[in-house]
Amino acid sequence: MNNMYFTEEHSSFRQSFKDFLQKEVVPYINKWEKEGKVERFIWKKFGEMGYFGLNQPEKYGGLNLDLFYTVIFLEELQKINSSGFAANMWAHAYLAMTHLKEEADERIKREYLTPSIEGDKIGCLCISEPFGGSDVAGMRTTAILDGDNYVVNGSKTFITNGVYSDYLIVAAKTNLEEKHKGISILLIDRSTKGVSATKLDKLGWKASDTGEIAFDNVIIPKENLLGQEGLGFSYIMQHFALERLIMGINAHARAEYAVNYALDYMRERKAFGKQLNEFQALRHKVAEMASKVDMCREYNYSIAKRLDEGTYIVKEASMSKLLSTKIADEVIYDALQLLGGYGYMEEYPMARLLRDSRLGPIGGGTSEILKEIIAKMIIDKKQYKTMI
Repeated sequence: MNNMYFTEEHSSFRQSFKDFLQKEVVPYINKWEKEGKVERFIWKKFGEMGYFGLNQPEKYGGLNLDLFYTVIFLEELQKINSSGFAANMWAHAYLAMTHLKEEADERIKREYLTPSIEGDKIGCLCISEPFGGSDVAGMRTTAILDGDNYVVNGSKTFITNGVYSDYLIVAAKTNLEEKHKGISILLIDRSTKGVSATKLDKLGWKASDTGEIAFDNVIIPKENLLGQEGLGFSYIMQHFALERLIMGINAHARAEYAVNYALDYMRERKAFGKQLNEFQALRHKVAEMASKVDMCREYNYSIAKRLDEGTYIVKEASMSKLLSTKIADEVIYDALQLLGGYGYMEEYPMARLLRDSRLGPIGGGTSEILKEIIAKMIIDKKQYKTMI
C-alpha cells in the first residue's frame, strides 16, 4: 500500500470490498459471463453497501469520499477477472451517474440519482453512434423541441448497460445548424415509447450487456434536459478526463493481476527439474512486466490526486489511457505466454483476461484519437480548459 495516497481507512475499505466481492460476486461470475447478463440482485447489494455513492453528495445518499476510494473500487473490480462485470458497475457509477450528479436538477436527482446510489435504478451513457464512433461532434441523433417536449430520433451503439438499464443519459443534437454547440444531454427513461435495444455479441466483456439503441420519435418532457441546452459537448469533454483515468486505472489493475497470477504459477510449475521462476529468461521477462505495471500505477495515482484536488488533467488522463491500456495488453500477452499451453485454456484466467483487455485501447476514445489530442497539446500548444 502506497502511503503517499492511501490511509488506514483506505486499506480497511479495500479489504472489506475484497471480501464483499469474493462472497457476493465471484461465485456468479462464470454464470454471468455465459449468460451475458448481470442479475439485478447484485446491483442492490452494491447499493446497500454504499459502493455506488463513494463520490456522491451525502444529500442524495452518497458518502462524498475522496477519489482514492474510487481508485480502490476500480482496482479490486479488475482483480476478479471479469472486465464485463466491472464495466457494468463503473459505467453506471461514473459515466451515467456523473452526469446526474453534475448537471441534473433537483427533481431528476431525487427520481434517478438517489435510486441509482441505492442500486434500485441502473443507468447508461449514450454517446457513440454507428456512424460516429469517437467523432462526438458529428453525431446524428437529434432532439427537436416541439412545444413542451423534445422528440428524439437516431441511434447509439457500443453502450455499456445498454440493454438492461432503467434510464439513458443521451447526447443529441438540439440545434442542427451548430456542430459542437448544438449538442445537449437528456435523460430518457427506458419505459418511454419508441426506445428499443439490441444486444451486441462481443469478443470480450461477456458479462456486460453492450447494446445498440434506437430512438424512434421518442417524446420526453423538456424538463429532462440536463444542464443547459447546447452545452452537451462541454459536459462530455469535461467528464472525459475522469473516464479516461478510469480506463487507465482499470488497465494497470488487470495487468497487475496478470503479473501476480503468472508469478504464482511460476512458483508451482516445474520444468527440467527447476521451478519456472528460476529460469533467468523468465525472471527477466517478469521484471520487465512488473516495471511497466508499476510505472503506470504510480502515474495514475498522481493523476488521481490532482483530479481529486480539482485540477483539469485532460492531457495526463489521455496519456494514462493511451499508455496504460497498451501496456496492459502487452503484459497480459506475456503473462499468458508464461503459462504456456495452460494460458490458452479457458479454465485459466488469462484467455478471458486477454480478450477483455483488448477493448482498453478502443473504448472511451481510441488510441488513435488520444494520440492526436496529445499531439495537439504538445506540438501545437493547444490548451484544453474546462468549459463549464
